[in-house]
Amino acid sequence: MLVTLKEVMEVAEKRNCGIAAINTPTFESLVAAISAAEKNTTPIIIQHAQSHEYINQIETIGPAMITLAKHASIPICAHIDHGESINYLEKGLQLGFTSIMYDGSRLPYEENVQKTRKAVRLANEFGASVEGELGIMIGNEIGEHTQEVNEEDNYTDPQLAYKFVKETNIDALAASFGTVHGFYRHKPNLDYKRIKEIATLTNLPLVMHGGSGLSSKEYKLSIKNGVKKINYYTYGAKVGADATKNCINNNDAVLFSEISRYAQDAMEKDFQQIIDVFKSITE
Repeated sequence: MLVTLKEVMEVAEKRNCGIAAINTPTFESLVAAISAAEKNTTPIIIQHAQSHEYINQIETIGPAMITLAKHASIPICAHIDHGESINYLEKGLQLGFTSIMYDGSRLPYEENVQKTRKAVRLANEFGASVEGELGIMIGNEIGEHTQEVNEEDNYTDPQLAYKFVKETNIDALAASFGTVHGFYRHKPNLDYKRIKEIATLTNLPLVMHGGSGLSSKEYKLSIKNGVKKINYYTYGAKVGADATKNCINNNDAVLFSEISRYAQDAMEKDFQQIIDVFKSITE
């Protein structure tokens, strides 16, 4: 069934667990994510980032996301990830997305507040939820190897986060505390004390961006300290790519349909594993 981010976060709070938020710019990844969640009987968030328009435009993949979510056996939120413009967010809401993220993290604070407020007003018209972001995360959403060592100056300031949440009335907050977008070039150093303080001050579910590539222990400690939505893309997409290469090199497949299904099955197994990790904070 199709639900809002706020509804999914209520489940996460009640169960004291994390919810996988998987970017699904291809149909194979979309089917794999929903199938994995159904097998785990766990709610999920399926996402389309504005930066993934080069893979599939939201007008193409969006209707498939909405339709499959409506017919799923578990609660699913259809979320716009890293929306860079209000017009793009409105387009997604008109298609039926139930949650949006306005990413103003690289803007001056006051401008971020102003535009996030505008996104909240827009979402309210559609009965949708809003995720905001404060703090700068190294790397990007398309998996490029651009990150350097994360500087603490880019981390989210807890007191400013409290102010930001009060001024914007968002439903979830993406905070920077040591993760990076894309592939990790070095072992991350996550600031659990910071994320716990932000969660306590804001009283909101927190969002981990750059959520793929961590250890089970790092995931569970993050969830224990306030993270409830965990974005996952790069490493899952790599699993699909590796499976495709293996299929081509070691099988007699000659049709793209065979190859794409091979990738889909591999991604589903990967998604099942991370969903299972997020379901419980106990080791």
